[in-house]
Amino acid sequence: MLTGKNLIDGAWQGSDQLRASADLDGMEFAQASAAQVDAACLAARRDFRAVAAVSRQDRAAFLRCVAEQMDVLGDEITMTGCAETGLPDMRLNGERGRTTGQLRMFADVIEQDDYLDIRVDEALPDRAPLPRSDLRLTHRPVGPVVVFGASNFPLAFSTAGGDTASALAAGCPVIVKGHEAHAGTAELVGQAVAKAMEICGMPAATFQMLQGPGRVIGTALVQHPDIRAVGFTGSLGGGRALYDLCHSRPHPIPFYGELGSVNPVFMLPNALANRADALGAAWIGSLVMGAGQFCTNPGVVVAVKGTDFDTFTASAVKALANAPEQKMLTDGIHSAFETGVKGFAGLMQELGSCARSDVARHASPAVFKIDAATWMKTPELQHEVFGAAGVLIECDDAAQMQELAEELEGQLTATLHLDDGDADLARTLMPILEEKAGRILCNGFPTGVEVCSAMMHGGPYPASTDVRVTSVGTLAIARWLRPVSYQDVPNALLHPELQILP
Repeated sequence: MLTGKNLIDGAWQGSDQLRASADLDGMEFAQASAAQVDAACLAARRDFRAVAAVSRQDRAAFLRCVAEQMDVLGDEITMTGCAETGLPDMRLNGERGRTTGQLRMFADVIEQDDYLDIRVDEALPDRAPLPRSDLRLTHRPVGPVVVFGASNFPLAFSTAGGDTASALAAGCPVIVKGHEAHAGTAELVGQAVAKAMEICGMPAATFQMLQGPGRVIGTALVQHPDIRAVGFTGSLGGGRALYDLCHSRPHPIPFYGELGSVNPVFMLPNALANRADALGAAWIGSLVMGAGQFCTNPGVVVAVKGTDFDTFTASAVKALANAPEQKMLTDGIHSAFETGVKGFAGLMQELGSCARSDVARHASPAVFKIDAATWMKTPELQHEVFGAAGVLIECDDAAQMQELAEELEGQLTATLHLDDGDADLARTLMPILEEKAGRILCNGFPTGVEVCSAMMHGGPYPASTDVRVTSVGTLAIARWLRPVSYQDVPNALLHPELQILP
């Protein structure tokens, strides 16, 4: 049952300021005060060493318990999530499975030593001209972490999503800033985490959750001197503002933000010659999935002009005409989408005849077409319009396609559709795209991010703020760890993974 309260230092607390839910009748959510933000950060710092000292086996058990408690509340989480976001129950149930799967995956990860990247150089007392000390390196948790819930993934990138799961696995206390678009869903998942903390005897500030205006609560959190790292998934503007705050502190801290991407899809000539009709329909299917509200939405298609691209375009327009309007996550996202589409319409040719919806929070997909030369000299066209807005870019030849690839900003993904005869062009594009994107796909579409060890979900700026790390997959835990080397430290003082066995 929802309380509308914040979880601070093991207790659910209200506040003087309330925000009425637009989707849950009669429900109001307490907005954390500045004093409550400070209390949460101080509690996280107080309990940091205790959380870090919990054995990896016990932390793993805790993560699995969180997953179990989420399943206990499964139906209520789904019902609340559907009401708040407009997403179908199948999507919410699938996302809950992904979220609990991430928790269990990180439990498996920390039961092994591999993620610690242990390095040992044993002493060489007789080495000439100088002896060498015994040196042992492992990775330790960085400290209290703040995680911002994402608007488009109320479970997998929010309260107990990948950022939270990986930070808890690393041994860091976590403070979650719930997203106002799904405050009720955030609280229910927070209740599951709190119950798991109680069952497993975890320190009171292992996990805390605050609701409130992002710019107000978020600013206070990232500027608090006891916070040591931040995880964020959201807009370029909001993320960049928080990034700047993190790096302008007296003691700067890392900000791991996923900010925006148009995820270009390159249709190579032989693939278009052989499969243009099918590819056009398949692209629209990926573009409109979930109202286009995926960070890996394939928003740009690049191809060489000609009859094959014309066939692709006609197929896409036909599929577009049959694509239904869909409810978007928030009024703000819907408004930004409509504004972005109007801006595109003033700069490019709009294809198809999908009228803009007049139903509240509902939007119809839109596709535009432009020549490559104009697109490259119009920087605002590279900016993501979050939602089902796609752009077809027509190149004069393969050389211009390569030129366009060189002009791309950083991306989460880049895709090549190719057949056997496209190998030479693909070899030319690959080293360019390796510099531009965190994940390169062939003959598929990027919507759908597998949670596994080999996944990279990040990329050069503005796709993310640190090209070296991912927010999905086992490597995500590296964000919340730092290397520490121990020189000639007695065996009894070393962490278990570094100790010399008898």
